[in-house]
Amino acid sequence: MGEKKRRRAALQVLRPQVAGIDLGSCEHWACGPPRADGKPNVRTFGTTTGQLRELADWLASEGVESVAMESTYVYWIPLHELLEGRGFEVLLVNARQLKNVPGRKTDMRDCQWLQQLHACGLLRGSFRPHESVTRLRSLHRQLQNLVAQRTRFVQWMQRALDQMNVQVHRAVTDLTGQTGMAIVRAIAGGERNPQQLAKLRSQRCKHTPEQFVEYLSGNWREEHLFNLRSALELYDAVQAQVDSYEQKLQQELGRQACEELAGRDCPRHPNPAKEKAIRGRGEQQVRNALYRYAAADLTRIDGLSAGAACTIMTEIGTELAAFPSEKHFVSWLGLAPRTAVSGGKPLPGKKGSGGMGATRVSNVLRMAATALIRSKSALGAALRRKARHAGMKTAIFATARKLAVLVYRMLRWGQDYVDEGEAAYEERYRQRTLAHLQTTAKELGYQLIAAPTSAPTPEPVSVLAT
Repeated sequence: MGEKKRRRAALQVLRPQVAGIDLGSCEHWACGPPRADGKPNVRTFGTTTGQLRELADWLASEGVESVAMESTYVYWIPLHELLEGRGFEVLLVNARQLKNVPGRKTDMRDCQWLQQLHACGLLRGSFRPHESVTRLRSLHRQLQNLVAQRTRFVQWMQRALDQMNVQVHRAVTDLTGQTGMAIVRAIAGGERNPQQLAKLRSQRCKHTPEQFVEYLSGNWREEHLFNLRSALELYDAVQAQVDSYEQKLQQELGRQACEELAGRDCPRHPNPAKEKAIRGRGEQQVRNALYRYAAADLTRIDGLSAGAACTIMTEIGTELAAFPSEKHFVSWLGLAPRTAVSGGKPLPGKKGSGGMGATRVSNVLRMAATALIRSKSALGAALRRKARHAGMKTAIFATARKLAVLVYRMLRWGQDYVDEGEAAYEERYRQRTLAHLQTTAKELGYQLIAAPTSAPTPEPVSVLAT
């Protein structure tokens, strides 16, 4: 017992007025600054709003300046917001930092261990954006959940049509487009004549009216029609909620917009084709709102759509001062190669430590990197060259990391993105390769001389001994 006390006393206390809280669904265990007699300063509180206020009052009476708590499910959110509003410094700790609790693991020991590690400065808080950003994040995450549900109901409609052998998916490329939804609503409304359904065809459809008639002939079984109508009603209900959330999100972005950019639209995109695609998908309003909010247009970066930019900004905000450098930001996203080595072997472990927000942003960046496979931009050329040497999976990972660096530079330092183009990248890569070959030849005692272009069988270079 004496040896344990000596080991604990050996830890240097840097901040004595701190507390540790072990969170639970029914009760919270709080450990305040140690008492003069050495007895544990631990109390338990309930989880109702009134009991959380009592916990905050007790921490204030104990002279606590900073609080460390474990990020357990969503139980930490009400207490975190309450303590933050009271002026406490709140440290949200990843559970992986606390898995090696000495002795038998109990709630009382957990909160004491939290307090002790926090007092010694051995805990690192997770990144949590400003309260204004968390409001945007909450709205956008629920919006994404609704979009996922909407996709599910579209799949149900598609399955009901397939069971009736009504091949709308062959007549149109998108079931939720203007022509596709018009046909689905007509079928749900009682229309069965393929000729009448074919009249709903848009002039932009590549298939002829005769082909539409052939594709839209089905067996019209009643149970499948009932399923189709049910899925359509659910789709419309969720779509109404999606529209409501999009409007609310744009209103919240407008309230947090920069005053000097109020009423201004986003500047014209340097890539007219991408701007046309953004307008075609109905994302121009979101793009303008994000520009007024962040004073930066992330869609200028190749591969990033307005939806991807919205996800990034609602998850991390515009203030990235919590990340001292772009390397810290990339590491938080889990897009940095793992370098932990012991005994000459890489240590196993999970990349990144940013939690749900980092996962969402990194997934968006990976999807953006995937969209660059056929791009004529410099990023697309770099991805294809990397894929030829290291494989597509590694190339997408590396390109997502480049996108993360560009996002950090644009939001943190206001550095604009200018695409140099595929040809410029290939020429720069050629010059870099040529410089490397010249250095290697010089070290070996040779000199590189360009081959004449008029030779019958020209080669890139020839090697002459010195």
